[in-house]
Amino acid sequence: MPTAYIGIGSNLGNREENCEKAVTRLLKKGVHVVKRSSLYETGPWGVREQPKFINMAVEVDTELKPYELLKTLKGIESELGRTKGIRWGPRVIDLDILLYNDLIMKTYDLEIPHPHINDREFVLKPLSDIAPDKIHPVFKKRIKNLLMEFLESSQSERVKKGFKDKP
Repeated sequence: MPTAYIGIGSNLGNREENCEKAVTRLLKKGVHVVKRSSLYETGPWGVREQPKFINMAVEVDTELKPYELLKTLKGIESELGRTKGIRWGPRVIDLDILLYNDLIMKTYDLEIPHPHINDREFVLKPLSDIAPDKIHPVFKKRIKNLLMEFLESSQSERVKKGFKDKP
């Protein structure tokens, strides 16, 4: 049975409850949730002037093909009240296919692996919770290593050294 990783996020309404409802809906749609990450509160990406997000990731086993899974995720978003808005703007719920087995595909409607995994801490942290040793099929690196690289590249530069006991 194929294994997929789904990113879940919300920044409108009861954010934690919205994420939990999404997980429950996945189960009701016959998508078996194997693992789930911690919940993380993160700043917005893309459009900065909006509320903070709650993000998480789940590992699922599913008989659904990638397009069927995408359709299921979009249906859950709709059921939970997501409406069309500005790209990367506020939303009640957001569900993204991050990985699907080791599949690499790019079409107009769907790209797997998700094209922004490596530059989004809010994706890498929860994904690393549940699949630290999963190899990204494009970058050929473990998820935990992608997270470490992201964190190293995003850290501030030290502008002043600490004090010493002696000159």
